[in-house]
Amino acid sequence: MTERCELLLPADGVAIMGILNVTPDSFSDGGQHLRVDDALHQAMTMIGEGADIIDVGGESTRPGAKAVSVQQELDRVIPVIERIHGESAISISIDTSKAEVMRAAVAAGASLINDVRALREDGALQVAAELDVPVCLMHMQGKPRTMQQAPKYRNVVQEVRDFLAGRIEAAAEAGIAGNKLIVDPGFGFGKALGHNFALLRGLAQLQSLGRPILIGVSRKSMIEEVTGLPLQQRLHASVTLALLAVQNGASIVRVHDVAPHRQAIRMMEAVSQTGAED
Repeated sequence: MTERCELLLPADGVAIMGILNVTPDSFSDGGQHLRVDDALHQAMTMIGEGADIIDVGGESTRPGAKAVSVQQELDRVIPVIERIHGESAISISIDTSKAEVMRAAVAAGASLINDVRALREDGALQVAAELDVPVCLMHMQGKPRTMQQAPKYRNVVQEVRDFLAGRIEAAAEAGIAGNKLIVDPGFGFGKALGHNFALLRGLAQLQSLGRPILIGVSRKSMIEEVTGLPLQQRLHASVTLALLAVQNGASIVRVHDVAPHRQAIRMMEAVSQTGAED
């Protein structure tokens, strides 16, 4: 049985994580929320639409993205986290792999670490253990700048599961409690279209890890590969993929468009929770 994470998530049902990138180069919303006031407005909009978590990121991890310094990332995210924390009781996630940013973000009001590198960077495991907040461990093959250059797997579902199991073990050895861990198979992070679809079909196999599963498929390029649609026309396909993931065991969906996902998931939950008619 999957244990609920020690986080402000719904006791039952699916949590919505709203994406707030304060970067100039993120694949979907880069440059839109660089000013603190703009970022706060977007956060409050997503909260009003039903977000359970706001995920703040200051470094793009899109394919080909350039790395940024610790100070650049701090300058981008800390003022935003402080403002959101001052205006709302929403759970705030910091999307980072840097130990220094994790520490400063939690001090500013973040209550979750979302790490695409699964605490593999220098000092990340130790700092996450010290901070004693929930952590999302994501699978990524390679590095953002090169991860989509012909990724290969023998069995993508098994390999992703084994990697995440290893990171759960490493977290436990560092002193991070199991009930503080979330796992993310990393759709689009070192995966070709077939790998993404195999993961989506096999998502239930990750439930054997006993941790909540977070998925991020919103507006991703696999939609373009199937439909040919540009970024701003991928809403319906994003919602469809999210619903399929929820059906297969996802507990948290990370999205750009909170309201449509919230509405769709509410309807799915209502149908599944309603008993058969007499």
